[in-house]
Amino acid sequence: MQPSLFISHGSPMLALQPGASGPALARIAAKLQRPDAIVVVSAHWESETLRVMSNPQPQTWHDFGGFPAELYQVQYPAPGSPQLAEDIVQRLHAAGLAAATDDRRPFDHGSWVPLSLLYPNADIPVVQVSLPSRQGPGLQVRVGEALVALRKQNVLLIGSGSITHNLGELDWRSTGDEAAPWALEFRDWMVERLQEDDLTALIDYRRQAPHAQRNHPSEEHLLPLFFARGAGDTFAIEHQGFTLGALGMDIYRFD
Repeated sequence: MQPSLFISHGSPMLALQPGASGPALARIAAKLQRPDAIVVVSAHWESETLRVMSNPQPQTWHDFGGFPAELYQVQYPAPGSPQLAEDIVQRLHAAGLAAATDDRRPFDHGSWVPLSLLYPNADIPVVQVSLPSRQGPGLQVRVGEALVALRKQNVLLIGSGSITHNLGELDWRSTGDEAAPWALEFRDWMVERLQEDDLTALIDYRRQAPHAQRNHPSEEHLLPLFFARGAGDTFAIEHQGFTLGALGMDIYRFD
């Protein structure tokens, strides 16, 4: 049975400069049974309503600007799975959630960048599920719960975002893994609530967590964590760290 994962995907440059996250993701892939398919909720597919990628051959979308030319040459030609997409839509409907397929959606970098380090051969079918970010963490928990049975069918579920994400306060001169106190306090509060399995407090993190607004001026990068939590129970830390002073690179597992 596959777990669900929350992956802090960092900068798109992770694909070329994987740092400590690359070996961590490789170790995770080595521990897991090879999945038959992968489902990803990425911070970079925001939508008004739930949509499910049914594109049989998604393109690799370089949905960013200002990076070295070689990054735009990176491709992740994994196949899609229209059949799995339809199955996901039906499961979401059964959970009382409106959803529809999208047969044109490409892979955004929240999906292909971490997957290029987990499964670099790009030979496992991947389906993305969109993120209705205005509907908050409660919806993502419900989406994860609706898809949890896929784990028994050897489908790996991934929420891809960042445990902290305030690009305006990153220290671009930082070369170590030191963390700003306000980022570390928020990360540690989230981890403590996950360890306690205090879902009520987690969903209310914006009021209860220290420096919540500062760490997440907008919610989209934290919401995939709630998808991963909704799809699993037992919490474990696979990797922890910071880059650029305040960008958390944590990876969590839920079984």
